[in-house]
Amino acid sequence: MDRRSFLAATLAASFARDADAPQKILLRSSWQHVNIGDIAHTPGMLALLEKHRPNDTVTLWPSPLSPEVSKLLTTRFPKLTIASTKAEQTAALTSCDFFLHGSGPGLVGKVAAEQARQAGKPYGFAGITLNDDELKNSRELLAGAKFVFTRDTDSLKALQKAGFPGPKTAFGPDATFALDLRDDAAAAKLLKAHDLEAGQFLCAVPRLRWTPYWEIHPERVKLNTERAAVNEKFAERDHAKMRAAIVAWVTQLKRKVFLVPEMTYAVSRLKPLLYDPLPEAVKPSVAVIDRYWLTAEAASVYAKAAAVISFEMHSPIMAVAAGTPAILLRQPTDTRKGQMWRDIGLDRWIFEIDETQGDVIATRLIEIGGDLPAARKTANDALRKAQASMAAMVGAIDAR
Repeated sequence: MDRRSFLAATLAASFARDADAPQKILLRSSWQHVNIGDIAHTPGMLALLEKHRPNDTVTLWPSPLSPEVSKLLTTRFPKLTIASTKAEQTAALTSCDFFLHGSGPGLVGKVAAEQARQAGKPYGFAGITLNDDELKNSRELLAGAKFVFTRDTDSLKALQKAGFPGPKTAFGPDATFALDLRDDAAAAKLLKAHDLEAGQFLCAVPRLRWTPYWEIHPERVKLNTERAAVNEKFAERDHAKMRAAIVAWVTQLKRKVFLVPEMTYAVSRLKPLLYDPLPEAVKPSVAVIDRYWLTAEAASVYAKAAAVISFEMHSPIMAVAAGTPAILLRQPTDTRKGQMWRDIGLDRWIFEIDETQGDVIATRLIEIGGDLPAARKTANDALRKAQASMAAMVGAIDAR
């Protein structure tokens, strides 16, 4: 072998070793814990990294975690390091090989990502929704990324139209599709308490058009009178359509319903929005949880459900992640993220709430309940599409 060939072979081998070498990944995620979906982003991404990048070391940079959520994460991922303090986060950023912004409703971790950029660290965004303001005001940050995977193709089209020549851009679903957290014991106890049979009940999840953060965090969020007025105007109109589907499930399929929350504020809305207005003959077949729950317990319940119908986005994702059919009712105040239901092939299981009626939703739900094996196949086909795209997403991580 001549000298030039020897040097080329040595360089190629060096690159191969670098590519295969374990990397230190700093994951910025865990945006809040008042929403089982926002909790789910992190264990979903950690499960993806564990599966596809088993030799890498992952440190989590979270927003403040509750003790309960911290325990969920460390129980499932005992090797996980959590950088909770500012000093720990600074040290983790200094020592990491790659900064990964996890799934979320946008550039939630923008400040940390900007720190990574300023520090010269390779960084990428995995499974985010982007709005027009973010595309306009964060051009330098987005352009400097190794990749930007959006969790819906509406965001992807807007990103590509805005013209960012630097990063790799592609569809990369919300990491919640990879969620495998479970608390089967808690779920079994809950279902027994409400006399719900596995594989036979429907979970229904409400949502106001605007999340009332002024109720959740009154100490730091002021009342938004305009958004509160929108909530008041549309709450009954929206949920009457969901109730039509609930009534059909009970009366036509003779099966039960479980009313559950995705966010803390929804617990007090379960009865007034969904249970109280139901016909008296239907109410005995409808159970209502009386508390908030965490992601592992909820995921186990969704896994045991026959189907899920929800105004929220992440309960349906958690359901499909377990192979359970799920209908998404999309409100016009929601972000682009709802498009991901169509992106993974679930066009027939999403309804724009202002463009449909309760009887149409009910008909589709009865179709699902009438042939659950076929519906589960549809859910699993969609999950496989999401899994393939998520594998490509974490496979793009490269510290070079």
